[in-house]
Amino acid sequence: MRGVIAAGHPRTAEAGADVLRAGGNAVDAAIAAVSMSLTAEPGLTGLGGGGYMLVATPAGEHVLLDFFVEVPGRGAPSGERAELLPVSVSFGDAVQVFNVGPASCGTYGVPAGLWEAAQRFGSLPLGDLVAPAAAAAREGVALTPEQEYVVEILWPILATTPECARLYGPNGEPLRTGEVFRHPDVGDALERLGREGADPFYRGDVAAAVLDWLEGRGAMLTAEDLAGYRAAPREPVRAAYRGREVLTNPPPSAGGTLIAYALALLERREGAADVTELVDVMTAAQAERTPEFLEGLAGEGFLERFMASRLGSTTHISVLDGDGWACGVTCSNGEGSGIVVPGTGLHLNNMLGEQDLNPLGFHRHPAGRRLPSMMSPTVVLAGGAPELVLGSGGSNRIRSAIMQTIVNVIDHGMEIDDAVRAPRLHFEDGVIYAEPGLDLGPLESAGHGIARFRALNLFFGGVHAVQRDRTGALVGGGDPRRGGAVVAV
Repeated sequence: MRGVIAAGHPRTAEAGADVLRAGGNAVDAAIAAVSMSLTAEPGLTGLGGGGYMLVATPAGEHVLLDFFVEVPGRGAPSGERAELLPVSVSFGDAVQVFNVGPASCGTYGVPAGLWEAAQRFGSLPLGDLVAPAAAAAREGVALTPEQEYVVEILWPILATTPECARLYGPNGEPLRTGEVFRHPDVGDALERLGREGADPFYRGDVAAAVLDWLEGRGAMLTAEDLAGYRAAPREPVRAAYRGREVLTNPPPSAGGTLIAYALALLERREGAADVTELVDVMTAAQAERTPEFLEGLAGEGFLERFMASRLGSTTHISVLDGDGWACGVTCSNGEGSGIVVPGTGLHLNNMLGEQDLNPLGFHRHPAGRRLPSMMSPTVVLAGGAPELVLGSGGSNRIRSAIMQTIVNVIDHGMEIDDAVRAPRLHFEDGVIYAEPGLDLGPLESAGHGIARFRALNLFFGGVHAVQRDRTGALVGGGDPRRGGAVVAV
């Protein structure tokens, strides 16, 4: 087999599969898939957002490429920031408030990340990898039912500016299943990225257009922020689990550290975890997300001190290839700020307005710091070789979605597709959120408050995972909560 890819849309997965067929490696396939997702999954990702890519090479090199959103404000005058605009988003059985507008926009990282990944790990020219996605942005991609749902629930955000509303509702109403989303500026931007690299987006005319559009609107983003942005390679977090090694996102991201901590707690227990034990470790991990934890993430040596002292919208793409490369990449635009900069292909993120990224309060982080995301592309090694690649969207639910999928595969022996589709639960702020199909009796008997969902819901993330199974075959699972698709070639 050439490889297998799991992603959040059939067009996204097929774009990566085409690259595998052409002889590209897992990183090439992931770059092509991310590029296609900008049009196929526009409510979840974008060039104006950020992300992380975890790469495992056949030579045993493991690198986490951090291109997440940075806090802006370098050289910005004090007291000129606009107010955040709160917007309620309903998931049907739960409501979450997100904040948008110019003051929510952080320093974007996707152009820098795609360029750096191609230079470090790619085997094919970046221009060739992004060309199909550029064409799709101009021609448009028909919405799936899952993408219609994303546009529908995010419409209160998307309709906050006329530029954004025209993209997602050209007839005055949100696009529906079968209708086509087009963004020709994204096509132009991808072609420039492939031809000229990331420089125009940070120090050239695209950066100037972004800053000109934001001028006088109360945004914090400055020329100094953009010029100083770099994708940063990092050493992954490593956690032992059931005879395997789990690699995931290190500080200053928060999610990978908490996933590693939760798995380490489960490792101490005998047998497969039941719902009560899962909630116990979720509770323990949530309790560690203190002000001291969040402030400490940016400090040198924090991960080692944290683990030693205790243990003695987003889209994801996962790829394994036949030569032993593994790549997981998670990208997010948050829910989008509603700020679309004409002529650039950039819908700027709203990361400064996400409660989950700013639990200590908004605008508390210093300029230049990477926000403490829960996004956690993850690779599980067996005998030193990649066995499982996975990740998820879903804001604060990312860490529980990834942990439960790993437990389903390794502890319960599920096939990867069944593990991804299995019902999930999530603990936060004293409430257990649960999908149907779980035995919640023990939790009810223990007096836990439970918020029951009537069906699987993208509230619980969108895990897209690939695996080298016991026979050596490459298989995958795409999350139906987010329109997931798998292509093996």
